[in-house]
Amino acid sequence: MSSRNITIRRASGSDARGIVACLAVAFEPYRARYTPGAYLDTVLTMETVQQRLSAMNIFVAVAPDNQIVGTIACAMVNADEGHLRGMAVLPEWLGRGLAEKLLRAAEAQLAEQGCCRITLDTTKPLQRAIRFYEKHGYRQSGKTTDFYGMPLHEYVKEIVPVQK
Repeated sequence: MSSRNITIRRASGSDARGIVACLAVAFEPYRARYTPGAYLDTVLTMETVQQRLSAMNIFVAVAPDNQIVGTIACAMVNADEGHLRGMAVLPEWLGRGLAEKLLRAAEAQLAEQGCCRITLDTTKPLQRAIRFYEKHGYRQSGKTTDFYGMPLHEYVKEIVPVQK
């Protein structure tokens, strides 16, 4: 199926189960390379997805059958900086431009909120994601933090905020 048939929209509470399912399927191949705490914080639960929905803007990619096939979350960190997290695309949808559409939606949202810088954090096992982010202008900041016993590497991209 083509990504032209996919709708990108802001998620609502009724999307929680689909977001959790999408994250779980997308990150399952990496489970053994994550600590248990890092994996659980990445794939979410029904409780933690509700917390993320209230704290961040979550976008979903929805197939014609209403299945959520991709997701990304974004939020302002301060007046100039936004942050991305929780990007996932179901394996059968990889390589079809869906991740790019989700990333553009989140970046546009943050630009509209006045962001001039976007950060995201990722782990070494996610090499495909790292290549994707670098292809789209994200660069390592040199900042590494602890993520439930795993190194978490920050990436950053400068953007032009939307003038209102």
